[in-house]
Order: sequence, then structure tokens, then C-alpha cells
Amino acid sequence: MPRSITRRRFVYSSATIGALALLPNVTRNVLGANDKLRLAAIGAGGKGAVDIDLCSTEYVTALCDVDKRNAGAMFKRFDRAGHYTDFRQMLEKEEKNIDVVTVSTPDHLHAIAALTAMRMNKHVYCQKPLSHNVYEARLLTKVARDRKLITQMGNQGHAHPGTRRMVELVQAGAIGDVKEIHVWTDRPIWPQGKRAIAALKQGKGSKVPDHLDWNMWLGPAKERPYNPAYLPFKWRGFWDFGTGALGDMGCHNMDTPFFALELRDPVAVSAKSSELFDEAAPEWSTIVYEFPAQKVSFGTKKRPAVKLHWYDGRKKPDAGLAKQKQLPGNGVIMVGTKDTLYIPSYWGAGQFVSGRKVSDFDHVPITLPRTPQGGDNDRGHHQEWVAAVKANKPEMALSNFDYAGPMTEAVLLGNVAMRAQQRINWDAKAMKVTNVPEANASIRGCYRQGWELDKLV
Repeated sequence: MPRSITRRRFVYSSATIGALALLPNVTRNVLGANDKLRLAAIGAGGKGAVDIDLCSTEYVTALCDVDKRNAGAMFKRFDRAGHYTDFRQMLEKEEKNIDVVTVSTPDHLHAIAALTAMRMNKHVYCQKPLSHNVYEARLLTKVARDRKLITQMGNQGHAHPGTRRMVELVQAGAIGDVKEIHVWTDRPIWPQGKRAIAALKQGKGSKVPDHLDWNMWLGPAKERPYNPAYLPFKWRGFWDFGTGALGDMGCHNMDTPFFALELRDPVAVSAKSSELFDEAAPEWSTIVYEFPAQKVSFGTKKRPAVKLHWYDGRKKPDAGLAKQKQLPGNGVIMVGTKDTLYIPSYWGAGQFVSGRKVSDFDHVPITLPRTPQGGDNDRGHHQEWVAAVKANKPEMALSNFDYAGPMTEAVLLGNVAMRAQQRINWDAKAMKVTNVPEANASIRGCYRQGWELDKLV
């Protein structure tokens, strides 16, 4: 970086994207299918334990977690691995013993943890949402592409054979042109809105547990006293750490439509919600994304413009759209000009409202790979990434950051519109809200001293 660029300008400028990409690359040899990768995990308890287990076909050489009690089972299981509470120390000390890294932390640490590993040319599996804000998602995508790293976001439904078949059928025209989509979730299942604020007041003055490194848990977030309202898991409802119900489930529940229609870069997003607070996400929200018509890799014509409606906090679309008396807690409805596809879950196989069966389309060729793990899509998703690393082929991991980054950008724009409480117009190329200038403050994050993004260069 030129010396004339100050830290402040660096953090708030898209120059970061180009700067990280200028770091020297390393030539990697193609490994055999039976060769073992050396894996380090940032986050070893909770979801981190799941990610480690699903990659335990490889050598687990180092583990990091800020909560010794939460990660205790994995520390005991892999007792010969290096154990750390600071992932930066782990990556520095174990660099020569690491090929790949899993990132399974709260949202606010995703980008910094992943980028720290990526600057060392380590391949990364990062949990969803890929980042805490739109800018970080753009940065991760750029760095992964320029450094030819093999990446995967943890939206495991992407590897489900049912999901991939639905994508093939939609792209083959089974339901015609899709112009309307409805996606919903039963989240939040943790305190948000007034309940989150009340929990903060109740937990004030609590002592930091002996097993927790509170300073490392905060990471780039602004310093504050420990409060049990934030963890475990409840951090999702607080803006400084999580991205609310939308960030938690958007990259799962929206995945089939994004995958099938190659959605990216909405031109406008509008939102409604329950009462907003500076600290916490609302109890419910409804969001509308407007995607323009665009050329796609399937078919011979442009995909028409699409409106995607999102519902959380137990809000749901009209069940009549799917010809159902009631809808489950999570689902997708894709309304086409020929038929409507109803998926009664986060991902997987769906049904046609017309009464046609999926088997009626057996003539439609299989165009997407299926993982050897079959219906175990979680294991298949992880192992797809492992296989891609060994073959040194980023495209083999189908939720790589070239796909997951733009998807995360689009999903998190819903929170930008929600916090603005009005329709925002989005210029994706400039990464800028054009009609509500103050909304641009939510596009990028603020980082505590010592955790700035420029520290990674």
C-alpha cells in the first residue's frame, strides 16, 4: 500500500480489495484423493465442532476457541493438535502445519478470521453468512478469486441432491419464467427487539466466566463489559455481532432461488419491521428484493426481472400460493408462468402446485454434480470443498466465494434497507445506496483498534 493512504482512508475505501490481492501467490500442487490435508479450525465448539467433525477425514493440526468449556470436547478428542484462544497466534505459529482453515465464529469475526488465513494462502471454509456486512463480502470474493484459493460457505443445503435437482428443473423451464419468489423462516429463536434489550439490562454487571476469553470474543467489536445476553448463540440478535434472522437463515432459505436463477445485485430493496433499536435486530421483518432482468448461463434468453419477498419472525406469505392450508416454519415458493414450485423446508426437494411430479421430469438431464455422500448434504458440502482443494479446482466447490460472496451481499442489503426503514436503490458496481446517503453507513463496518482490516496487509 502507498504510504500516502492513511489507516482511516484504508478501512473505508474499496482500495482494500485491490491491496490484499497484490500479496504474492503460492503455487500449489494437485494432491491425490487419498492425501490428507492439514486442517486448523477457528471455532471448535458449537457449529465449529460440527465443521471439524465433517472434515475429520483430514489431519486436524490446530484448534482455536475463546471458550475452553464450549470447545472442551474437541480439545480432548484432538489432544495432539495445538490448542489456542487467539486465532492470529494459531495461524502464525502453525502456518507451516496448515493447508486449510474452517471459520465457525460469530458473524462479526468471519471476514477478519477468513482474511487472516487467506493472506497466508490457506483455503477457507467459512460459515454463513459469509460476512458481517456487504463490504466484507465483496472483499472476501475478490481476494479468493485473485489468489486462486479454494473456498466454500457453510450453507450446506447447496449440496443437497434435492436442491440440485430443483435447480436443474427450474433452469430447464419446468415452471416457466419466474418473476415472483417467497421465502420465509421461523427465526429468530433467540431474543431480538424488546426481549434482547431487556436481557441486556438484566445481565448488566455480570462477571466474565473463567472459561471465556471475553476480549477475544469481542474481536473487532467495540469494547464493552461482558453480558450473558450475548452468548451463547444469542449474539445473533445484536447488530454488533450478528445479522439477525435474515443473516442467519437468508443464505440457507434463499439458496435455491439464487442458485436456480443466478440472482445477484438487486437494484432496490425495501423493508418493514417491528420496532427498531440501535443495539438489536427487530422481532420480525418483511423485505422485498428487486432483481433486474439479466443474461444467465442457462437457456437462450434473458431471465426476466424478479421480486423476492422475505419473511421472518413467523411472518409468512399467503399459503394459497402453494395451495396449502398452512405453511411450515421455513420454506420457499417460486411462482412461474407455467407452474409454482413449493419447497416446504430450508432446502431440498419440492413439489409442483399443479400436481405434476418430480419424476415427470426424468428426461431432464443431470447437469450438476452430486456428492458421494448423497442425502447427507452437510457432510457432502464439506467433503466437496475438501475434494476441490485436493484437485486444486475452485469451481468444484459450488458455494465458493464467487457464488457465496454476491449472495451474501444481496442478503445483507435487506438489513441495510431495514435499518433505513425505506426503499433503497442500489448501485452494485459502486457499492453504494444512491437515494438514501445515510444508509451507506451500514454497508461497511467499524473496527476496534488493533482489529482494523488494514492490519491484514
